[in-house]
Amino acid sequence: MANDREVLREIWDGKLPICFQLAQEEIMEIQQPDAFYVMVPRLSYFPLVTDKMKRHFLRYISQENSDSEMWLDYNGQPLKWHYPIGFLYDLFCGNDPQLPWHLTVHFTKFPEDILLHCNNKDVVEAHFMSTVKEADVLKHRGQVMSTMQKKDHNQLWLGLQNDKFDQFWAINRRLMESHGDNEGFKHIPIKLYSDDGICSQRLVSPKNSDGSRKTLQQMTAELYPDKPDVQLRTHGIVIPSDTPLQWLSEHLSYPDNFLHLCVF
Repeated sequence: MANDREVLREIWDGKLPICFQLAQEEIMEIQQPDAFYVMVPRLSYFPLVTDKMKRHFLRYISQENSDSEMWLDYNGQPLKWHYPIGFLYDLFCGNDPQLPWHLTVHFTKFPEDILLHCNNKDVVEAHFMSTVKEADVLKHRGQVMSTMQKKDHNQLWLGLQNDKFDQFWAINRRLMESHGDNEGFKHIPIKLYSDDGICSQRLVSPKNSDGSRKTLQQMTAELYPDKPDVQLRTHGIVIPSDTPLQWLSEHLSYPDNFLHLCVF
């Protein structure tokens, strides 16, 4: 995997230009607020990159809503903050790419039935670390995270939060690689999303019954036997069908160590 460090770096450096606009019905000033443009890391989460944007719009809303929880939507669809930003873009715009990505900012009418609350970045950290631990159980029977010290967990989180590639991957490479008995991962942690946003988590072996490495095409044939033309997208690309699953897991997983794949 060391020879493919440049692949990890290219994925880490992926950015999206986003145009944030305040919901028209929430504007309380005569002067219309300017849209807020920013480049954000694909691998990050919205609560980690929206502080400046939030401050930009607070002056234009009602004072009584200034402490309300902010949320985002795309074309009327609330965006789940606990999904990585790049994945959300692929899910909603993969078949019709648009840049910059235009999103609407809200401070009222929080959609309780759709979104989880996120009052601070500690909530994001707790969610992220919980997901990383889950992926480690699936990949390595939980053997990697259990050997890490608290400082390693902190370095992992701060590397993601501060967009520091070397800091993050110095720790995360242990979670991304196969370990132990040279049989590879126990399972590949995969989350599959249909175009209606429904997520299904699957336990997929990285190997076939004869011991050969399983490819993406072999996995889709198992999971979707009635859909021979299924394709999968991640990080803005349609994945070649002959790509080995273990290579995908080691190189194209998101920082939470799950493969987030859009099915179309």
